[in-house]
Amino acid sequence: MMTVNEVSKLTGVSIRTLQYYDKIGLLHPAEYTGAGYRLYDDAALETLQQILLFRELEFPLKDIKKIVGSPDFDRSKALEQQIELLTLKKEHLENLIDLAKGLKLRGVRHLKFDAFDTKKIDEYAAQAKASWGTTPAYREFEEKSKGRTREQDQNIALGLMDIFSEFGAIKDADPGSVGAQALVKKLQDYITQNFYTCTNEILSGLGKMYAGGGDFTKNIDSYGGEGTAEFAHRAIEIYCK
Repeated sequence: MMTVNEVSKLTGVSIRTLQYYDKIGLLHPAEYTGAGYRLYDDAALETLQQILLFRELEFPLKDIKKIVGSPDFDRSKALEQQIELLTLKKEHLENLIDLAKGLKLRGVRHLKFDAFDTKKIDEYAAQAKASWGTTPAYREFEEKSKGRTREQDQNIALGLMDIFSEFGAIKDADPGSVGAQALVKKLQDYITQNFYTCTNEILSGLGKMYAGGGDFTKNIDSYGGEGTAEFAHRAIEIYCK
């Protein structure tokens, strides 16, 4: 058993935060001493690890409480995501270290900023977060996709890419043009029809992800040509504003 003070020193989580987690029912101690002090066992520490993982993925505490308290909570899946996220962050830190060393050798006139890019981390965090199905949009997607065959899913995915091909055909035009804005509306309606209700807020977030430089960008540009994802993003931003 560990006291709340020992757990705080071990994990870096403040005593006040641990007390708050207990208060809201997110993480209860294994037991209390006769004087009312909290004591934590290994099971409680394992739960705390998972809580910290989901905090890294920017989950609200109320959603974390539902996930870790679920009888079908997959600890192995959560651990795999933790490993992947930490690996990406490690790579990011190594890039920053290499940049700093390079600046020391070559001086501040060596202008390079790609080491500050966190797009891979942000994209993975978003995908991992969606995989737990805590958002209304994800639950709606689960309901709409229930019973679909693989062929149907592939056709829907191709239909989405066809829209991006249309974006590619006009990617040299003004993203605020009537044609570009009509395509954004077509994209929004398609997502709503086949995946989940695509509000302007969700659409704006998707636009950022499309142009984020990861797999989304590569896939979209492979259908519409280089620059399509960025053009779609700019058109979406204008539409949502």
